[in-house]
Amino acid sequence: MTHDHQLPVIDLSAADRGPQGRARLHAQLHTAAHEVGFFQLTGHGVSAERTADLTRTMREFFALPEADRLAVSTLDSPHFRGYTRVGDERTGGSRDWRDQIDIGAERPARVPGPDEPAYWWLEGPNQWPAALPRLRGVALGWIEELSAVADRLLRELLTAIGAPADFYADAFAGNPHLHLKLVRYPGSAPDGADQGVGAHKDYGFLTLLLQDEVGGLQVERGDGRFHDVPPLPGAFVVNLGELLEVATDGYLKATNHRVVSPPGARERFSVPFFYNPRLDARIEKVPFPYADRAPGATRDPANPLFAEYGRNELKGWLRAHPQVARRHHAALLEPAAA
Repeated sequence: MTHDHQLPVIDLSAADRGPQGRARLHAQLHTAAHEVGFFQLTGHGVSAERTADLTRTMREFFALPEADRLAVSTLDSPHFRGYTRVGDERTGGSRDWRDQIDIGAERPARVPGPDEPAYWWLEGPNQWPAALPRLRGVALGWIEELSAVADRLLRELLTAIGAPADFYADAFAGNPHLHLKLVRYPGSAPDGADQGVGAHKDYGFLTLLLQDEVGGLQVERGDGRFHDVPPLPGAFVVNLGELLEVATDGYLKATNHRVVSPPGARERFSVPFFYNPRLDARIEKVPFPYADRAPGATRDPANPLFAEYGRNELKGWLRAHPQVARRHHAALLEPAAA
């Protein structure tokens, strides 16, 4: 893969540098979100110390004996929280060669009543490993700090395309759906397959990814090829999800991306954070002056998008974690009656 087509690098702190700095930031954000759907974010204010603490704690978790990791197995959580072994998650129907722990905002278990949408299952408590008590504070602190960065970024992005900055404030009010994955790619699969995670788009609003120095993330560009995203120390890789594409009728882009496994037995660590609205939020179309230039959102019959955010989210979890789905949510997998 080529190393040209570098992603735009956007300095969020330029918003504090007077009208000219802010105007330049908005011009860069507008171009990146409209043409690429991906960029590197610097000037976000998350300290190197906090990032190092998260990285160290994550490595400690994956260094635990397997029994300690499996003690918080996702298979035991109807809320899809906890540890997933290598090969147990799927993207595009194929096995992903990585293991991970899924952590969300810490909330009480929500069991939907007979007349309530099934997506409320996605709210609930996390599972924390007894062998690594400090993971809880570090992970929840990261969710809180990155939520503030993502909120600010979303407001600047909406401003950049001429939309009201607070247009989605109501959709995120109350209990937004915040989610963090700590991920390890353990090298290539024994069969030689190099799918760390298969090509996909994220289905929410914004993803902020911390990647280590190993690399492997690739983004599909306008030429139809996947290009490497070389790690940039101190930056988050930001990508837009499908709901922002739909809300702007395709003017903002959600872009296919994938991870190619590191060669041999080399490990790669990454931390994606997903900033998404309340599960019951209905995503309204954004009013903005470029709407007449919007090409229309990508429509994929195999992947219909729903205006109610939680339905997209639940659909994704049921596909990605078939064992959890079968164990806890068999009724949701039954084919719809004709």
